[in-house]
Amino acid sequence: MIRGVGVSTIRQDDAAALAGLRHALATRRPGPAAGDSPASAYEQIADSLRALVLTGALVHGARLPTEATLASEFGVSRATVREAIRMLGAQGLIVAVKGAHGGTYVTRPSLDFASRLLQANVSLLAELDDITLDELLEARRLIEVPAARLAARRRTEHDIARLGGAIRDDVREGGGNERFLVNAGFHTSVMAASGNALLEVAALPVFTVLQNSLARSGLDARFSRRIDADHHEITDAITRGDEGGAGQAMDEHLTYLTPHYRRVWRLARERRPRV
Repeated sequence: MIRGVGVSTIRQDDAAALAGLRHALATRRPGPAAGDSPASAYEQIADSLRALVLTGALVHGARLPTEATLASEFGVSRATVREAIRMLGAQGLIVAVKGAHGGTYVTRPSLDFASRLLQANVSLLAELDDITLDELLEARRLIEVPAARLAARRRTEHDIARLGGAIRDDVREGGGNERFLVNAGFHTSVMAASGNALLEVAALPVFTVLQNSLARSGLDARFSRRIDADHHEITDAITRGDEGGAGQAMDEHLTYLTPHYRRVWRLARERRPRV
């Protein structure tokens, strides 16, 4: 059961945070009961707080009580609360802020957060060879070719301007990281123009894993010129509203990149330390 604590024993701002939490919890189920295992307890606390965030009972920017206050309120140890907070932080539902006005605040997971989380896991699986290069290439084609067609159907004037601005001929001689950012910007713009946020979330992690391998291999001006030419062709088709042409241009672009990916992927694995 949830246990109350004396508001007079905590800071004024923490008292306000506690009052807000109690109000939000008033219509929710209580925290863990006595005798629950530590794992069950922190999961139940995380579930309760997560439900409050997702339903809007705890609004974006709301400050949570301190760790000690939460532990007293839920009748558990501070270590249990710490695990619950860590779980919610990993899910992008709360953020810790340092400084004079620091504390733990409610936030909302963004598309960028979801994409970065997926990217970290895809990168790890690729490094462990639990995901193959062929699977990455196939996934990218299945995402980006239909996305290019959708972009041609749904593009706005803003999308067209963003695509044009994402092609940077002036960085053909630039380093691998600079070129990566330009390429990522273009493909992100295509995904945005498709009008489907989930395509954008799914595409960037796959693109990043593949593109990182190219960036480490070094890119010459001839390769960059071909990439820019492909990007111009894709952009022109999207601008015309030519769905078939946009899809075909993207498909041919990915086909051109395939042998380059295979070469650097093989070299990277040959250079791995032997164990």
